Amino acid sequence: MYIYQRLKDLREDKDKKQEDIAQVLDISRQQYQLYESGKRELPMHHFITLARYYNVSLDYLAGLTETPKKLQ
Repeated sequence: MYIYQRLKDLREDKDKKQEDIAQVLDISRQQYQLYESGKRELPMHHFITLARYYNVSLDYLAGLTETPKKLQ
């Protein structure tokens, strides 16, 4: 699975809009849309923020595993 698809799936599972997640990351909706569409790489500090927000491991968020392990 591509990282950007995982980002979109997690967002939609929480019934959030791109604007909501952009606000969590303190960026514009347009900038977040570039990350979610795969047109721009998501910086590591945003990966960490999103892993905490969604309560999933970085491996799951990055698409390295299909098991959404919760953070300890």
